[in-house]
Amino acid sequence: MGKKKNYSSSCKTKKIVSKNTRKDLIAPDKSADRNTPAISPEPQTTGKGQLGFHDRVYLLASVIFQNNHLEKPAALRLVNYGKGRGLPLPRVKDEENQHAAYELAFNTLKYQELLEDIMIDSCFYLTQPMPEDQMSLIAVMLYDFQDRKFLPRERQGEDKFVQEVKDVESYLLKFKTKLSASLARCRIKHDLLSIECILPESVKVKQERSSSLPLYTWVNTLKSSVHEVQGVLKSAGFSKVKSIGQLEGQTFCQDPHCGDILVFPAQLKAQLCTTKLLSDHTLIIQDKSCSLGPNAVCSLVPEEGDVLMLGCFSGLTVSHTASLIADKHKAISKVQPTVFVCVSDRTNAQREELRQVVAAMGSKNVKLIEEVFQSLESTDKRLQKLRVILLIPKCSVSAVSNPVEFILQEKGDPELLQGLSQSCIAQSELEALVAQQRRDIEHSLKFSKVVAVVYSTCSSYKEENEEVVSRALEHAKARMEQQGEPKQVNFRLAPSPFSFSDHAEGPKETQPFFMFAPSKQSNGYFLAVLSREPEPVVKEEPHDVLVRANAKGILDGIGSNQLTRKEQQRQTSRMTKTTRARTSQPNLPSAVHSKSKETIMASHSTTSCGHQESTNRRQSSQASAMCMQALKNRVSRSLSSSKPESSAPEKGPTPALSSALTPTSRPRRAYQEVLKPVVLTLPSLHFPNFFPPQLSQPPSSQSRNYNWRPPAQGEPLARSRGGPSREALLKSQLLF
Repeated sequence: MGKKKNYSSSCKTKKIVSKNTRKDLIAPDKSADRNTPAISPEPQTTGKGQLGFHDRVYLLASVIFQNNHLEKPAALRLVNYGKGRGLPLPRVKDEENQHAAYELAFNTLKYQELLEDIMIDSCFYLTQPMPEDQMSLIAVMLYDFQDRKFLPRERQGEDKFVQEVKDVESYLLKFKTKLSASLARCRIKHDLLSIECILPESVKVKQERSSSLPLYTWVNTLKSSVHEVQGVLKSAGFSKVKSIGQLEGQTFCQDPHCGDILVFPAQLKAQLCTTKLLSDHTLIIQDKSCSLGPNAVCSLVPEEGDVLMLGCFSGLTVSHTASLIADKHKAISKVQPTVFVCVSDRTNAQREELRQVVAAMGSKNVKLIEEVFQSLESTDKRLQKLRVILLIPKCSVSAVSNPVEFILQEKGDPELLQGLSQSCIAQSELEALVAQQRRDIEHSLKFSKVVAVVYSTCSSYKEENEEVVSRALEHAKARMEQQGEPKQVNFRLAPSPFSFSDHAEGPKETQPFFMFAPSKQSNGYFLAVLSREPEPVVKEEPHDVLVRANAKGILDGIGSNQLTRKEQQRQTSRMTKTTRARTSQPNLPSAVHSKSKETIMASHSTTSCGHQESTNRRQSSQASAMCMQALKNRVSRSLSSSKPESSAPEKGPTPALSSALTPTSRPRRAYQEVLKPVVLTLPSLHFPNFFPPQLSQPPSSQSRNYNWRPPAQGEPLARSRGGPSREALLKSQLLF
């Protein structure tokens, strides 16, 4: 027989295995591994030849069918299977027989309607006095009977006798001619070349894929390494190819996404199961979809960070996660991270089986949590180092081509078999699954110290995949905003942790989710990583921000306040020239102009700026202060350098005018907005320490007044922002 490799060398020993040692590892394992209560090699399906099955296989299959058969309305019900549901499953120690029983029940569910037509058309159901609670046993045995071409079963010597099975078999043998004729009529009626043609197209496609799916295995790094196992395989005559499409004969390849996964042709399964590589738990057969979650967690967990697993998975998945994390951190830290497993929904027998599997795999960093996950909180002392949560919820398994094998290996729910037999699932069942998935993922996002949540399913429904993740993120964001938590703690979708080789078929790296549809190379799967990271900050130059804001038109009336001093001076100059060109009114009389010439020239830019206040009304207080100080300095220099050319004393600026002054580059000829003259007499004002020494003490007998002419009737006064108040005007004396 072809030699398959088996490897049991310790991962601590990095020496090259000798040729003789490798041959010993590949040699078939003749010792009885059945005494080991852990993982036995992948069970082989019993052939459905003329031998048939053991009696207890029929009993187990009948109970599975009874619990999951399609119950039709009373008006359309042809065969009554009784009211019993939820019956306990008989224990079958032999995994091969257990696998055969599940396959038999699953096939009976596929052809339930056809089998009922045969029982009615042949008058078997009406003439044979069979109790209703045995109709499930009749259905599974009838399917096996027609699959064996209605030939009698050859009983094996070690088979235990079961009276119920013997009675049903006796009835079927008496009616075999009528049953065979009825099957033929049904095939003619539905124009079927074989009974498989009556199945839905999606079921037939999955059935064809399941027989040719490659065999996926992962290397237990606690017992060996990928490099060493590949060396053992090559020494046994295997050759390594580059891609799954090249698998043929004695070949294997490395998975393009997970480096610890080795893939073999489907026909080598039986050969691998007889080697020490599997019996020593160095090479583990498991579907690829179950290995994506552990690999993603291993890439995300930080140093000294723990992991929490919850959902529907087997001890193999737990051991895979624990081995990857332990191997990653053994060179970094002496303390291995702990893998916590929520087992609140498992029976005591299932918990004990999980412990045995983990122990046989060599994992020592696994701890079980028996509390319900929804009751766990961040304050739990055991979870203070929790950083990553791996959620593999119970799902519809709709993306799996071989559901029986998957459910058995991953301890799935047998109640899913009825929907999977017709490649559909009832809406009520789907809604129940989605509700539980949302509860689990939303509670996972509540742990304050968790940095990542990995969500993985084997479903092809968007309701269980993208929609669950998206709604969970929205719910978490709304909850954090309501509680006032900072934005940087929000969860968001993170890029896929898996690398893509050139020949890998699958999603692009730009897609938010990592998912594959079922194909001839693998089952379908979905994976999403929710990471607690701040939103990416895009840095922009101030100029780019202003340009974008102006383009959107949101800086109207605001952008001028952000100009520099030089730009303000240029804008003031342009405004002055434009106003001077528009006006056609004469200048002020020479008498008034003579008295206020010096002061008005110094405050030229102030006047212009005062008229610009209508558009620049949001000038900051700091800019005003700077402008005032600059004006004081300029007025002081102007007054000190000028000579008195008029006998009239020079008037000092009033506080109202001073508050509106802004600096200019140099004194220019003043221009005043044309106003209708009005004469106002203002009270005397003194500005100590403001004017130069020679002008700081004007004669007390003189009054410093401004004389303005009144405007025309009905024309409003033009007042600047810093003009005199109404009270000051009332107190002033009008000169007519």
